[in-house]
Formats: sequence, structure tokens, C-alpha cells
Amino acid sequence: MPEGHTIHRLARDLNSSFEDSKVRASSPQGRFEAGASKIDGQTCKGFEAFGKHLVGHFAAGDVLHVHLGLIGKFRKTKGDPVGAVRLRLASDEVNWDLRGPMVCDLGSPDLADKVADSVGPDPLRAYAASNSDAEAQATAFIEAMKRRRIAVGAALLDQKVIAGIGNVYRAELLFILGIDPLTPANALDDSELRMLWDLSTEQLRQGEKLNRIVTVDPALGGHKTARSIPRGGRLYAYKRADKPCLVCDTPIELLEVAGRKMWRCPNCQPTAVTKKKTAAKQTATKKKTAAKKKTAAKQTATKKKTAAKQTATKKKTAAKQTATKKKKTTTKKGV
Repeated sequence: MPEGHTIHRLARDLNSSFEDSKVRASSPQGRFEAGASKIDGQTCKGFEAFGKHLVGHFAAGDVLHVHLGLIGKFRKTKGDPVGAVRLRLASDEVNWDLRGPMVCDLGSPDLADKVADSVGPDPLRAYAASNSDAEAQATAFIEAMKRRRIAVGAALLDQKVIAGIGNVYRAELLFILGIDPLTPANALDDSELRMLWDLSTEQLRQGEKLNRIVTVDPALGGHKTARSIPRGGRLYAYKRADKPCLVCDTPIELLEVAGRKMWRCPNCQPTAVTKKKTAAKQTATKKKTAAKKKTAAKQTATKKKTAAKQTATKKKTAAKQTATKKKKTTTKKGV
């Protein structure tokens, strides 16, 4: 299913083709004929995205709502419609064909509000918003996560928690931050949740810009830019089961979280049990180190005491020897 970056990019590209211009609308397939005829000839006022939802506004107040679902495509095409085209939007310069959407609906202006209310904070909308609104959306995400006891890998797929994250981004975000996907969402502290929000914004923005998901650091493979990374090397964890981790070479594991496949590196994303064992080892090591230091300190103190005693003894002996010599000298003079 296309994730948020794809829909935001789609809205931007549709605006480049149609915003503030009249569109020709048709439904070659016939399933959206009534809706297409209603917006045919209207001026498009613009498209916008809410997570994975696309919303188009038209001059008469009509609102187009599209959700691509698992198999939907909305692409720029040439020539006559081919196949089951639900909706074609066209101008003299370009055609856009919609195929296989999960939702293709036309409604009144309040439809846009309903779509907006159906999803949670959207990192890409927050990035484009004012500072206060952006901060409010970040806070809303953090508070929503803190209310959920389910695995963080499941919470990230809840569009009421964060809009636009899908199966690819959830695996990649958690890998980058070193978070086990099975960790309860409410077990993460505020700083970890804020890092998750900020990283989501950063990665979705890059995905929209590149029109593809690329999460791997280009420097890791000796590439100059994220755009130059070839297919197959763009992701850290997603669909890389049993392949060596790009960071530590540990084989990537395949899990199931929220009924969906999930990938993680057991070394880079240690489980709570592993963390406890590691912490216990570190604590034990610290205790051993502290004990060794105490022993060394005692040995040093003992050596100092011994040295002091030896020095004192030597001084006493030397003093006695000096006194004896003086007596002998005095005796000889007297004789």
C-alpha cells in the first residue's frame, strides 16, 4: 500500500497539472460516471493529502476523496484509456488515470473535514504548518503513543496515532533508532518518542522528494546521495530476512507484528530481555572493576604502611648507630 510520502507527492504532481485550471473528467470504466460528470469542466482548486488519503477540491464545492488501498494507481498517461480506468482527469497537455482504488468518492465540502478527522497527526502536514501547529501535532503523537500498551510496531500502523506510516517505514524507522518492534509503545519515554516523530518527518520528506523510500545512509555504501543508491540497497531491514545487517552483519529476523510481517536486527534492535542481560553484565563488570579498584587501593595502602614502617625502622636503626658511635668517640677522648 502506498505510504504517506507517495500521496503527498501525488497531490503535488496533480496540482502541477491541474491547479486553478479546468479539467475534463470521465470514467472510462463506468463505475464513477456520476461523479466524473459532476466535476467535468470545473476548475480544480487543488489537491492535498492527509496521510494515505488524497483529497481534491473543485470550484463548485465538490470534494474528491481517493484512497489507493493495496492495488490502486493514479498515474500520468498518454493516449486513450487502457483497462479498468475508474477516473480520468485530463487537460490539453496531460492525462491522469486512476485504477483500482479502495475509495473513489465525491462529496460536499464537509467530506474533506471528515477525511482530516479520520486520521491522526501527519508529519508532512505538520512540517508545512506553523511552528505552534507543528509542535501540537508532535505532542499529539507522543500522547497517543503513551496511551497504547500494544507493541510499538503495531502502534505505528494505527493511522489515528500517526498518519502515513506503513509497513516499510515502520520497519525502517525502528531499525534506525535501535528500537525492538515488540517493545510496548507506552514503554518508550518522551525523548524516544520525539526522536521517532522527528525521524518520521525527516524520512517522509525525503521519500516525497525522491518519490521512493530510501532510508540507508549513502555513506554506508560509498554513494554520494540517497538518490544514487541502487534498488536493493535502499533499505536496512524491510524484506531482508536472513540477509546480513548492513550495519553489523547479524542476520535480519522476520517477525509478525499486528498481523503483518516485520523485520528487525536482533543486535541493532535488542529485545527487552537482551537489554536486561546486557545491563546485568555491565553492572557485574562495573562491580568487578570496583572490587578490583578497592583491592588495588588496599594493596597500595598496605605497601605504603609497610614502606613507612621500614623507613621508620631504618631511621631508628640509623639513630641508634649514630648514638653508639658518639658514645665510643666520647669514651676514647676521656681515656
